Amino acid sequence: MRVIMFTLMSVVSAVALSATVYKWVDENGVTHYSDQPHENAEKVTIAQPQTYSPGPPPAARTSQASGPKQAANTYSCQVVEPTNDQTFQNTTSVTVAAQFSPIPHAGDQSSLLLDGARVPNYPQSGGSITLDPIDRGQHSLQAVVQDRTGNVLCQSTTVSFTVLQPSVLNPANPNFHR
Repeated sequence: MRVIMFTLMSVVSAVALSATVYKWVDENGVTHYSDQPHENAEKVTIAQPQTYSPGPPPAARTSQASGPKQAANTYSCQVVEPTNDQTFQNTTSVTVAAQFSPIPHAGDQSSLLLDGARVPNYPQSGGSITLDPIDRGQHSLQAVVQDRTGNVLCQSTTVSFTVLQPSVLNPANPNFHR
C-alpha cells in the first residue's frame, strides 16, 4: 500500500511540475511511473490540477447614518511585538508593541489590550511599552482604535504569547535554565 501511495504522490508531483509521465510494467508485474522514457513505456495523459483563485474580498458595508467622518477614519492596526505563539522563558517582563496607521485623530483613542484589559500608560500614537511585572502563563494581546463614543474603528488580530517562569514548588525544573 505504501508503494502505491508513494507512486501516486510521485505522479502528482510530476504533474505539478508539468512533466511528461511514463508508465510501464516490469517482468515481475510491478507497475512503474517515471518522468524518463523507458522501453515499452506508454505516455500517461494527466489532466491539469484543479486550482482556485479567490476573487476580491467583499466591500465593507457602510451605513447612511455614519456620514463622512466614519469614512475618513480608516485605520490599520497591528501588534508587531511579540509574534503570535512566542514563548518567553525566565522573565518577569515582556516588551510589547503595536502600530497604527494613520496616528489616531483627535477624539479617537488607540489602546493595547492585554487579556482583554487596557494596558495603562500606552502611548496614543502606538509604539512599545514594557509590561513589568507580567504573570506566567498564556496571554493575549490586541491593538484597538475607538472613537469617542466607544465604537471600534480598527481592531488587530489577537496575538497569543506565553511566559514561562520557574515554579516556587519546583524551582529546579530542567526546563528553566538561568
